[in-house]
Amino acid sequence: MRNRMVFPVRLAIVAGAFSISVSAQPPAAAPFTAHQLKPNVYWIEGGGGNSGVIVGDKGVIVVDAKTTAAGGKELLDDIAKITPKPVTTVILTHSDGDHVNGLAAFPAGITIIAHENNKKEQQAALTAGGRGAPPADHLPTRVVTKNKETLKINGVKVEVLHWAPAHTSGDLVVYLPADKIVFTGDIFAMQLPDPLIHLEKNGSSEGWIATAKGMVALNAVQYVPGHGDVQMKPAIQKRLADAEAKRAKIKDLVAQGKTLEEIKVAVGDPPPAQGRGGRGGPGFASFTEVVYRELTKKSA
Repeated sequence: MRNRMVFPVRLAIVAGAFSISVSAQPPAAAPFTAHQLKPNVYWIEGGGGNSGVIVGDKGVIVVDAKTTAAGGKELLDDIAKITPKPVTTVILTHSDGDHVNGLAAFPAGITIIAHENNKKEQQAALTAGGRGAPPADHLPTRVVTKNKETLKINGVKVEVLHWAPAHTSGDLVVYLPADKIVFTGDIFAMQLPDPLIHLEKNGSSEGWIATAKGMVALNAVQYVPGHGDVQMKPAIQKRLADAEAKRAKIKDLVAQGKTLEEIKVAVGDPPPAQGRGGRGGPGFASFTEVVYRELTKKSA
């Protein structure tokens, strides 16, 4: 399905006392690995969310920038192995720290494109103490306010799309029509069985479905998710159909007056793992809980 360009593995060193049991250790960080999709298009996994690399005639466009300054530097080092052209532009798919905090390592003066709500979320994170945001001098420099904008960057035609609040209120999908490639951000996070929606960032299950339908309607072949391997359109269509069916079932059970716990059992959600926040990951509501809270207007 793809050509693979594998850079040397960098070992992740996990700090901590030797007395801590292996089961208590967090999983080792995945090594950075570059995968070639087209002669000028790559995606790089490791160090947080997946990043896109699009080589234009005079410079490079990056989609998402990893989790830390060290990860951002490693991403830039890996891009330098692909091309000597400078990174001129970063497009952010959403405001989560594992996609934006690596911007701290990027050079000053680059163009950073994001949805207007993404910038608001980063500004709010800075006001709250900086967690989940890059430095103040690396906030978006160009905001997208329309549902669709067509850009020409370094000779490459790029469409940035926003249908509705989905994973967050500031999602931005990056589409390369000439290459039939979509960078989805965390609207698709393939390590999870269900969509991950941040209610604290005004994400929406209904908006997620609208956004997924919009992406399926694109003339695309390959979809690079925020986490996980590249997906072909049939896999995206199935994920959408599964989410629609699950949301419809939850809606029916809510209408029957079922409690959240009863609904979780009925739809087959497993109990949350010890010390974690359920299927959505640590501290995040599961898709079932998100839909339930939307339909009943009940808070956590």
